[in-house]
Amino acid sequence: MATSKIPELTALACIFFIFLVPFAAAGLTLMNVGLGRSRSAGHMMMASLSALAVAAIAYFAIGFAWQGAIGGPAHVLSFSGKSWNWIAAEPFFFRKLSFDGSATSLTALLQMFSVGLAAVIPLGSGADRWRLRAICLSTAMLAALTYPLFAHWVWGGGWLAQLGINYGIGRGFLDAGGASTIQAVGGLTALAITWILGPRRGKYSADGMAPAIPGHNSVFVLFGCILALVGWIGLNSAGAILFTGGEPSGAALIAINTTLAASAAALTAAFITKVRFGKPDASLTSNGWIGGLVASSASCAFVSPAEAIVIGSIAGTVVTFSIEMLELRLEVDDPGGSISVHAVGAIWGLLALGMFGQFQRPVFNLAGDNLIGLTSGVASGQWLAQLIGVATLLGFVLPLTYVANLVLNRFYPYRVAVEGERQGMDLHELGAGAYPEFVTHTDEFLPR
Repeated sequence: MATSKIPELTALACIFFIFLVPFAAAGLTLMNVGLGRSRSAGHMMMASLSALAVAAIAYFAIGFAWQGAIGGPAHVLSFSGKSWNWIAAEPFFFRKLSFDGSATSLTALLQMFSVGLAAVIPLGSGADRWRLRAICLSTAMLAALTYPLFAHWVWGGGWLAQLGINYGIGRGFLDAGGASTIQAVGGLTALAITWILGPRRGKYSADGMAPAIPGHNSVFVLFGCILALVGWIGLNSAGAILFTGGEPSGAALIAINTTLAASAAALTAAFITKVRFGKPDASLTSNGWIGGLVASSASCAFVSPAEAIVIGSIAGTVVTFSIEMLELRLEVDDPGGSISVHAVGAIWGLLALGMFGQFQRPVFNLAGDNLIGLTSGVASGQWLAQLIGVATLLGFVLPLTYVANLVLNRFYPYRVAVEGERQGMDLHELGAGAYPEFVTHTDEFLPR
């Protein structure tokens, strides 16, 4: 499918959905801005725009050559009598790519937006202390190496997708909307960046206390949730058409499942915080909303609306407690909650596909020589294929991302100087604040 023309109506629908994807990046950007400090708001906006630009160019120059598309040229390894597709062998700079409405050209368009979305995710974890030029370097590596390599294994006909054909493990690793390729890769990159940068100054005191550093604008955060929903509907719909052979008519179910998962996750997070703290927490509720969107991405085309609500409710619960555990028990300072929302939420969504996903299977007559119809059911071994994909993310992608960023950090330190963090990223790196007519918060309320 990826190397041939697709029906014109399908192509037009796919293009429409792809054009919605930047709303997801805009939503996450606003959330990262709102959850950070006011004196770093302009820097976060500039970092997001820079990350999107660097990701698009790096993917155009190098990334697509490594990712490719289903049916395209690739390097293959033989193991135990099986052929395993390891990495694509496309030319650099989109050479020989025909922009004619083929699935390959639409894949390239979608992936330029998707890799930018993945690059925006770690910015929330590095808020208030990650240097702009270091962000650009890390993003270039993500778009040129980490993202396209794993995306090829999942969406380019790579070895994870071949698990079904080679070993009969379900339908191979499945991910309709990018829970693994976009969300988990971005979330695990956020974890690596947080480890390298360390916590913000004053976040953890010598006596073990972790005072809250509240975000400066909850309006941005909540408005970002609405924008993200629009982008996620486009992302999930376009991904289902291009990577799972879905039809445009399935977009209604995908939109319903995406919305229900986010809604259930947000309400669950609000209920949990209300019970525990006496009042619902806006930032955790918004993180629950995004966690529901993330969890919906893998299975959006393969589950019923009722199952989407279950998946979203569990995502809201997992994300809420994960944020607390990382911050208070593991001392991982993640201002935007990116690790819990995008890595933990994505892992749950991938496993949920193996548990709830329904797939069409052919039904033959008793003699087995005549197809009489189709039936839906859980694919045997699909949970194992999803588990192998999750293990690959944790056992390969995370170490690769951490080591690669650690090496870059040696040559160009990622963290801003102490004075820059105290002054604020806006003034230190951009020379002007985002709110010049207002007084921004300082650190006098934090322990020294």
